Amino acid sequence: MTTPMIELREVSRRYDDGPPALRHVSLTVRSGEAVAVLGPSGSGKSTLLNLLAGLDRPDTGTVTVAGVRVDELGETGAALHRRNRVGMVFQFFNLLDDLTVADNVVLPARLAGMGRAEADRRAAELLESLGIDRHARVHPGRLSGGERQRVAVARALMNRPALLLADEPTGALDTAAGQDVSGLLADLNAEGQTVVVVTHDLALARSCTSRTVRIADGRITEDVPSRNLAPETAR
Repeated sequence: MTTPMIELREVSRRYDDGPPALRHVSLTVRSGEAVAVLGPSGSGKSTLLNLLAGLDRPDTGTVTVAGVRVDELGETGAALHRRNRVGMVFQFFNLLDDLTVADNVVLPARLAGMGRAEADRRAAELLESLGIDRHARVHPGRLSGGERQRVAVARALMNRPALLLADEPTGALDTAAGQDVSGLLADLNAEGQTVVVVTHDLALARSCTSRTVRIADGRITEDVPSRNLAPETAR
């Protein structure tokens, strides 16, 4: 039996004196799955993403990604975890406007020690496969929102991560661009990429994932095939 890509066991996280952001959450995601984490603001879904990325640690419980106990990593180990195992896509792209598209995409590989020629080849392949190679020498500020999100996806895939995390990836896009990015995530998953999409958008969950986990008040309240989501699930 293959090792799960993600395994959380009895994970809880509380900030200061507020209510727990996560309460005894257990979750398993298989390699190659596309899973949406659905919930309103404050439900705990962003905390879950931060724990998977090693940006935060649980108060109790264990977080394992690609066979590695992320909750046991120190600051350097967590940074290497994000560099080598996890690709991240954000709502507002987080691209560097003073760099070209190609240089934005190359950056993670260069930080990981990849040679310039090899990194350039990898970036060119990604930009071509994502249909934005014609923008390689353009600065991100000249691109549409959908194009910038494609650049962000290319950057996230640069180091061939085992896990792709997408945090509200269509939240800053219009409907057409959002559907474009949703289709891109579905295509990546069809090619074998494990994807976790954190969102409050029911339509996004249905369109690019096969399974949806709903979180409310820090607890998992529903874990169903995305095609079975009822409209009230989005509330």
